[in-house]
Amino acid sequence: MEISDEQLHRYARHVILDEVGEEGQAKLLAAKVLVVGAGGLGAPLLMYLAAAGVGTLGVIDDDLVELSNLQRQVVHSTDRLGVAKVKSAAETVAALNPEVRVVPVEARLDAGNVQAQIADYDLVADGSDNFATRYLLNDACYLAKKTLVSAALLRFDGQLSTFKAHLGAPHPCYRCVFPEPPPANLIPRCEEAGIFGAIAGIMGSLQAAEVIKEILDLGETLSGRLLMYDSLATGFREIKVKRDPACALCGDSPTITDLSGHAA
Repeated sequence: MEISDEQLHRYARHVILDEVGEEGQAKLLAAKVLVVGAGGLGAPLLMYLAAAGVGTLGVIDDDLVELSNLQRQVVHSTDRLGVAKVKSAAETVAALNPEVRVVPVEARLDAGNVQAQIADYDLVADGSDNFATRYLLNDACYLAKKTLVSAALLRFDGQLSTFKAHLGAPHPCYRCVFPEPPPANLIPRCEEAGIFGAIAGIMGSLQAAEVIKEILDLGETLSGRLLMYDSLATGFREIKVKRDPACALCGDSPTITDLSGHAA
């Protein structure tokens, strides 16, 4: 793919990086990334991927923009209250970088549609807000041999990792780290526990950086590492995670071999 003069100007600060250059920018322009969720994480994630010139951005979400979203979901605005989040996000991306192709899907992921939704993308970024979707995406991406960059938020904290267990050892999958979802009453959703708005911007931006690194095969992958951020302590903590030979999905004797019985 040749880069036009206008693109060289738009992406000049990327192109002058020796680690990116024109070749790397061409990879970004040709890349296809699916963003699951157009909320707190998906908002900065979509905007930074679009600004970076990722050529095709899919975004899937079934929610409408609400007033309480605007405290952290910066891809939306007050004049779009009641509008589908995927439509609102697509409008913001188009205004930021009109050459990026956006594929909005107003739907909720489930076992019946997830494989079709991820099929056309090189990489999947999970910005969902529930455990059922996280496990479903982990399983679907592993079975489809696609890299998954996953982040999560709650109150003043965030976490981030990259999962590409389809490449084999030593890469773990999400189930290697979290074999089972916690009881529903143990981890409240953000509407129950609250969320410090800027956390979404921090973690979504970090997630965008990891997506871009994976596209460019740049730096050190987060696979095998879980990054934790505590905003009250203003500190990061990294936990090394390993592939679990007993994992139900990617272990030596898997019991999950398809998506039957999974629901988001």
